[in-house]
Amino acid sequence: MDPSCSCLLRERPEHADGSPTSRKRTDILCPNVTSEESIITTAESLAYVEEFAHEDDHLAAARQRAAEVGVTPIGAAGGATLSFLAGTLGARSIVEIGTGTGVSGLWLLRGMLPDGVLTSVDLEAEHQRHAREMFASAGFKPQRFRLIAGAGLDVMPRMTDSGYDMAFLDGEKVEYGEYLEQAIRLVRPGGIIVFDNALWHDRVADPSQRDPETTAIREVIGQVTRDEDLRAVLLPVGDGLLAVQRIT
Repeated sequence: MDPSCSCLLRERPEHADGSPTSRKRTDILCPNVTSEESIITTAESLAYVEEFAHEDDHLAAARQRAAEVGVTPIGAAGGATLSFLAGTLGARSIVEIGTGTGVSGLWLLRGMLPDGVLTSVDLEAEHQRHAREMFASAGFKPQRFRLIAGAGLDVMPRMTDSGYDMAFLDGEKVEYGEYLEQAIRLVRPGGIIVFDNALWHDRVADPSQRDPETTAIREVIGQVTRDEDLRAVLLPVGDGLLAVQRIT
């Protein structure tokens, strides 16, 4: 990853032939990408990616429940990415910080091996009650998931070293640095750590944005880039996913 790359958002009204129209077209321009490569991503393309990740009635119900209780879950494309990574790893054990109403959990459970166990931590026990209902409705037996009510940084230190194939982190953004430290210990060599909201509503790419959440996310991105024991990729999916592999 090139930390000097700064992608620019541009909105411009036009038809396909270049003539003006009232509809806005949003382009993401990366000045460090050569002309031979694809350098423009439209809002329509981003929407197409989200629609490609089809969600069934169980996921739709979990997403509706999230809206009712005021939780913002991972998007469909981000969820599909989590499921793909879990499946590629052949994951049997995943830890999640930020249960919500079970949207990300459903995606993770579907990607794991049939005997895999998801351990999910959230401060809100009521949200976890909804998640438990969603998991059961989708056909997952109670032994497939363990829900722990508590703060991530209180629970993670009590978890087993190298005991997990994957960690998904979607808790307090200002704690991302501490989550990373714990997650590196928790995942096995070859395991993967994934942070949601890695672009944080387009704020991370804007150097003028220096609020605590944005700064914390930038610091984690910088840290995983510099650490030779980690391999990382920053994905422009949903609100951004930072996927980090523990090499050793």
